[in-house]
Amino acid sequence: MKKTVLILAATTVAGAFLIPAQAQPLPSQTTTDDKPAKAKGSSKRATTAHESESEQVIVTGTRESHVKARQSISPVVIISSAALARSAELNVANALTRIYPSITMSARGSNTNSLVSSIQMRGLGPNETLVLVDGKRRHSTANIVQKPGPQFASSGVDLNMLPENMIDHIEILEDGAAAMYGSDAIAGVVNIITKKKDHGLSLSGQGGANAYLGSGEQFQLNADGGFKLGHDGYVHLGAQIYHSEHAVAWGSDHALLGYWPTGADTKNYFVGVKPGSEKWKGRKTDYLSTPEETRENFGLNFGKPLGADIDLYGQATLAYRHAGMRAYKYPYVVPAMGIDELRPITGDDELDYGVTLGLKGHDLAGFDWNLSTVYGGDNSRISIRDNVNIGMLTRTGYSPSKFWDYTQKNAQWTNNLDLRRSFTVIGMPVSLAFGGEHRLDSYQIISGNPESYLDGGPVEHAGIPPQSAGTWYRNVYSAYIDTTLRPTSKLSIDIAGRYEYYTDTNHTENGKISARYDVSRRFALRGTISNGFRAPTLQESHFSRLSIFAGTGSVGGQLPVESAAARSLGASGLKPERSVNASGGFTMEPVRGLHVEADVYQINLRDRIVQGGTVRGAQALDAIRSFGFDVSPTATNAAASSAYFLSNGASTRTQGLDLKADYLVHMHRWGNVALTAALNLNRTRLHHNGISSIGTPLLNDQTIAYITTATPRSKMILNALWTIGNWDVNVRQSRYGETTGMMTYQDWTPASATCPKGGALRYSNSCFAQFKNTPRWLTDLEIGYRVTSHVHVAVGANNIFNVRPRKLPDQLISAGGSMYDQFSNQVPFTGGYYFGRVNASF
Repeated sequence: MKKTVLILAATTVAGAFLIPAQAQPLPSQTTTDDKPAKAKGSSKRATTAHESESEQVIVTGTRESHVKARQSISPVVIISSAALARSAELNVANALTRIYPSITMSARGSNTNSLVSSIQMRGLGPNETLVLVDGKRRHSTANIVQKPGPQFASSGVDLNMLPENMIDHIEILEDGAAAMYGSDAIAGVVNIITKKKDHGLSLSGQGGANAYLGSGEQFQLNADGGFKLGHDGYVHLGAQIYHSEHAVAWGSDHALLGYWPTGADTKNYFVGVKPGSEKWKGRKTDYLSTPEETRENFGLNFGKPLGADIDLYGQATLAYRHAGMRAYKYPYVVPAMGIDELRPITGDDELDYGVTLGLKGHDLAGFDWNLSTVYGGDNSRISIRDNVNIGMLTRTGYSPSKFWDYTQKNAQWTNNLDLRRSFTVIGMPVSLAFGGEHRLDSYQIISGNPESYLDGGPVEHAGIPPQSAGTWYRNVYSAYIDTTLRPTSKLSIDIAGRYEYYTDTNHTENGKISARYDVSRRFALRGTISNGFRAPTLQESHFSRLSIFAGTGSVGGQLPVESAAARSLGASGLKPERSVNASGGFTMEPVRGLHVEADVYQINLRDRIVQGGTVRGAQALDAIRSFGFDVSPTATNAAASSAYFLSNGASTRTQGLDLKADYLVHMHRWGNVALTAALNLNRTRLHHNGISSIGTPLLNDQTIAYITTATPRSKMILNALWTIGNWDVNVRQSRYGETTGMMTYQDWTPASATCPKGGALRYSNSCFAQFKNTPRWLTDLEIGYRVTSHVHVAVGANNIFNVRPRKLPDQLISAGGSMYDQFSNQVPFTGGYYFGRVNASF
């Protein structure tokens, strides 16, 4: 703790001219209320981006009305739509990683999770961050991350399924808030506030590519606008279309080189090993790539007064995604079957939707009230093409080339009643809020066509059989109370409590107490202590999957913890993760116009849901068969086969610092420069590693690294926005700190090398190579010009110097695999991105 305090003091002085890039957008013309904003007249002195934002009324982290960001008891960061646009990223999740240091993403997802987008906050998983839309809980993606890595078993909210052009701003609460909002609000809360203007039309288009790769072409077209509904209501509509091609980082492929060092494992090689593959000699692997994706998004907001004290409001979002990802690393050659190349593509056809309808009013026994119902869901249909079912081909002489593997459906129906009022008790201002919530969660797995799971399924990608299919439900009942007390003009105290009952995991109680003391008008202290929880998702409890490792005769199965097959291996039902959060810091304005905020935090998280109970050998194979998986054609190597399930197997402690500052430099006839920056220091340590039913630790060194060191220890974003006349220039400098991965020794590791813990070093599950991704600096540049009062154009580049992650040594690269640590949450592997953008508003 002493070290943290010293860091806090030093960085406060060093960051006096810095603050996050998000604090510099153009002034907002939209309020956070459900009524459209009024157009404001011009003023003699232009309102700066960060001044407008920080003085904006917030709705996140408080039940009070008319609280501004700098007045909040808990730290709240505001990111405007202009800041999102200046990130030059066409996806909301990617934009947040560019301009907000506490949010990161993996360089490349494995399997189907590369087709969706989930964020991580403060080094915790996607499931530990709550996402709201206009203060209402947003449903998560149906897709669960199936492969080990930092996001393993998560199914967070896919931000990219929201229309970016419908976003007015985003409020991020940097604190645990389960007592206010319920499950998932452990790392923080991301609240997306949508546009609600009753006038105007905005159009924009952007195109670009990863120039150094010569691929990754993408474009996005946006349109949104509002009109009046009668004389006092509004309707705001938005639509968006997005398309991207694969951005491929080509790399050497051990399987296709035609040479290898002495002692290398060549059993899965092609050139020089298998007949008919010589034509592939020297071919590069395109395994490390981004998906090809086409997405259409639609959004609608409306509001209409029904009387003097009651308003009707509503919202709808709809999105469709078609995406495809290279499934495997090299051309799969089976001469005996007449197959001289397989290049499978995993596809995702996804429909995401959400509908909100509500009534709100005033003076219900003196209370403001809000009654709402929200229904939303995500349907994801997974397929694979350009593949073959070898078992079926052997048995019948025929195999299709395209397979429907399975469909997942996730839905959430939430009903809320919220009441609040302000009053005075013995001269002390008091704000009281309370309410209740009912939520119905559902999850469904639909099995694929028989060709996808019978006879072993297509190469390395078996579908889900009927035994794994099903539909599951649970009800969630909750009630909360939240009160803010102001004993003096300088002291504010917020106390919240929440009770939730889950029909599948029992109940939980959570509390929070926050305080802020304004020492002067330029300096305030604040702090929070709370406990929180995250209920296991229905996907975590019920999803199952079979992986077939071609050429090895082995299989691996994920068994649902509720199944008899998993319980035969020692599984037990999942319980909620539980946290204790503490934070403290200050906000100050040492000189006029210079704003500095600093907050330290600690998150103790126990009963973390992780991969556990891994069992190998005949017992695992028997459990897989008992569950109903057809593995007879492929599971010839029982000793190398395994089965696993999820468990509450770990406890961690996360500590960190958030530092933010901003300052506007007036240069008179040379314009203005808004200097902004943010710094996040973050460290997660493992405090408890569970023990499996056979007496071994649930997490090994590699899986421990996924949850402790895959996120940068530090991330800093410096930004300068210079505006002069019709010109604007934005320069952003980002520093990503070091990440550390524990890498598996791969095929070029000599066969004679041994692991000190026993067995061969190659492919060892107990001995790993420590690999450090050293710190990286990225430079982004955008130059814009206002052609007319209605039209603005901009050109620029993200990562203008084409900085990439550090490359792995050859003995840590698998045949056809990634040349980088794909699970590092550091810089992207795609390199420099050059773009052009046009905006028009009327």
